Amino acid sequence: MSVTTQVDHPSGSAPTCPPPDPNPRQPRYVPPPGACDAHFHVFGPGDVFPYAPKRPFTPHDAPKERLLALHRLLGFERGVFVQSSCHGTDHRALLDLLAATDGRYRGVALLAPDTPADEVARLHAAGLRGVRFNFLPHLGGRPSLDGLRTVMDLVAPFGWHIEIHVTGKELLDSLDVIAGIRAKVVIDHIGRVDVAEGTSGFAFGALKKLLDRGNIWVKLSGVDRISRAGPPFADAVALARALARHAPQRVLWGTDWPHPNISRFMPNDGELVDLIPQIAEDTRTQQSMLVDNPTEFFDFEKT
Repeated sequence: MSVTTQVDHPSGSAPTCPPPDPNPRQPRYVPPPGACDAHFHVFGPGDVFPYAPKRPFTPHDAPKERLLALHRLLGFERGVFVQSSCHGTDHRALLDLLAATDGRYRGVALLAPDTPADEVARLHAAGLRGVRFNFLPHLGGRPSLDGLRTVMDLVAPFGWHIEIHVTGKELLDSLDVIAGIRAKVVIDHIGRVDVAEGTSGFAFGALKKLLDRGNIWVKLSGVDRISRAGPPFADAVALARALARHAPQRVLWGTDWPHPNISRFMPNDGELVDLIPQIAEDTRTQQSMLVDNPTEFFDFEKT
């Protein structure tokens, strides 16, 4: 884990979570042309894009210039910026990235139920294609069913997908809600299932059944989040590999850079990329996970 000195922050408070590894190494694995990092965040900089006053955490600045340099190093030509709760519903940092990347990047929003329809239209025109719901207690807890339905109705005319961020327990508690969504759905970070339960766990089995429905995908990101063993995260990689074998047309992959709120095993992003062949074991599955599936799911122009 990288260790840095906490300093005064432009938005008024010191960072409350560690920064990413400042020295990502060049990966040995070379992603195929058109590969997409389907899950990352950009934070600030706080003096340009202030953090939300009621944010659940304060990150170190991780601006778009660092993200784009990382993608060049890792070999990713496309990416998906997932709006973070530290920026709340202020999407200016996200829009700034999209404006600078000529259609090669997409965005996922955080929306309140009272968001005007013309604001969704504006975000859609800029390149946003989904809305995220956080079910985790430290990020605000499970949204109300009425609020969830209101937001889904708001984005439905634009064909946006629904992104669900849960742990394994919340996944089990919310199965009926998730299965009832008619839009495309993606589950973040392998459903954050309990890795100790392995592939025989109830939550992992439920996740596989959700993938069989045809409109639900999963991001095979966050192996560092759910691992108990630590680098090279073999326990979590085994779960990701099982899902890639089970539903190769329903899997996506992302770095989760800059890895907010990681407290144990801050990963090196080059090393995460080198885990891809262990997750997607053949070139056809790698092509699907990194290129074809995100092209379909995030409405990228086909190459």
